[in-house]
Amino acid sequence: MTWRFVFKRFIGDPVAMAAGLVLLLLVLMAALAPFIAPQNPYDLMQLSIMDSEMPPAWQDGGDERFLLGTDAQGRGVLSTIMYGTGISLLIGIGAVVVQAILGITLGLIAGYKGGWIDAFLMRLADIQMSLSTLMIAIIVLAIFNAAFDANTYADYAIFMLIMIIGIAEWPKFARTVRSSVLGEKSKEYVDAARVIGLPARKVMWGHILPNTLTPVLVISTIQVAEAIMTEAALSFLGLGMPTDRPSLGSLIRSGFEFIFSGSWWITLYPAIVLVVLILALNLLGDWMRDVLNPKLRRGED
Repeated sequence: MTWRFVFKRFIGDPVAMAAGLVLLLLVLMAALAPFIAPQNPYDLMQLSIMDSEMPPAWQDGGDERFLLGTDAQGRGVLSTIMYGTGISLLIGIGAVVVQAILGITLGLIAGYKGGWIDAFLMRLADIQMSLSTLMIAIIVLAIFNAAFDANTYADYAIFMLIMIIGIAEWPKFARTVRSSVLGEKSKEYVDAARVIGLPARKVMWGHILPNTLTPVLVISTIQVAEAIMTEAALSFLGLGMPTDRPSLGSLIRSGFEFIFSGSWWITLYPAIVLVVLILALNLLGDWMRDVLNPKLRRGED
């Protein structure tokens, strides 16, 4: 299978193309937020309490400066969405990097070494998977929130979320890599590498790992979506990003208390963006699974 084949399948699948285009637009929107956002929601000099809870520009009482309205702090909803999407993507991608580093390393070792090392690491993974990621995150973040003041928590919130979500989800990568290694380590190219005297470290990382990256690529896309959902849930519970440094989850939470008073736009638009982002990532993950998994291909090569 070549990249030309993958590209051909991509342009021939309208759902995958639509999901890819939506994801690209959201990533560009987040990356370019400091340059294209109408307002910097972190700059107090640009905020005015007199602008709070304004409806979208096309409704009565709206202001053309704020296309999607404003929140209770006078921040433009469109601007907070642009910045918040970037924070959500940063946490999602960062958490998956942590998951991948831990999972790939332990999965390689377990699959290649076998024996008691494999049994120990897989039982450790079973224990980890039996615990809810959300439950672990709630306990750790609640302790962290209680132990430090609000400013310290805000400074380290992104780092804490990345590490907690990443460490809690490593078994998914480890199990995926281990199963691939078990199928690869008995092949002739691995035997040849051993015969010429290469150390186990070089055999694992230089020869076996490159042949196990296809399932890792697929699971990474899906895990980014799951990490973003976990962060959004934690932020909605008040244990994720603080409201003055908004992610999509904290934006939804900050407007939830106003939704019944008529200020529905504060919650609705961040929620729509979050749903679209998760949907695009999951659709791309499903497409990649179908294309890159030889067992699921429909006779094309």
